[in-house]
Parts: sequence; C-alpha cells; structure tokens
Amino acid sequence: MDFEDEAPDPDLTADQRRLIATLSPRHIQNIDQALLSAAGSHYRKVAFVVGMAMSKLEHLVAGIPDGYYARRVAALVGEGKLVSQGDLKRMRNSEVKLP
Repeated sequence: MDFEDEAPDPDLTADQRRLIATLSPRHIQNIDQALLSAAGSHYRKVAFVVGMAMSKLEHLVAGIPDGYYARRVAALVGEGKLVSQGDLKRMRNSEVKLP
C-alpha cells in the first residue's frame, strides 16, 4: 500500500467525544506531558509517541482513544512545543520531535 493513499486517522465517535469531555485540565496537562516526554531530540513516528504516552497513562485516563492523543500532538505542534514533518492527520505517516 502506498502511504500517501492511506486514509487519515478516523474521526472520534460520539462516545469517545463524551469521554474526552470528562477530562479535567489536569488530565489534559498529564497527557501533554506524557507526549512531550515520549518525544525526543530526533524525529519519532507520532504513532510511537502516542503509544508510549498511552501506556504511561492507562491507569489515569483509561479509555481515551489514540486519535485524541494524536490531536493533542497536533496541538503541541501548533503551540511550538513540538516540531513535525509529514501529515499529522495520519499518525503513522508523520513524525515529531522536541524543538
């Protein structure tokens, strides 16, 4: 399969959005910190960074989908806390690192 032909990451379902809406600012801060700590000084696949963060937080924010973590990665890129290359709408085809 050609990676450019791969579909973007799926949208969040209504149930997932309801669960995400229950996250406190502290939970979001914990997610962001876990994502930043999983990133390094060299580019890493967003899927890897998301997986590492999810494994660290599975006991604190159980059930939050990887798509939300990927959206937080994009937000961190937008804030200048991470730099990226590739298409952030496809976490397997994009990479991030610390600035």
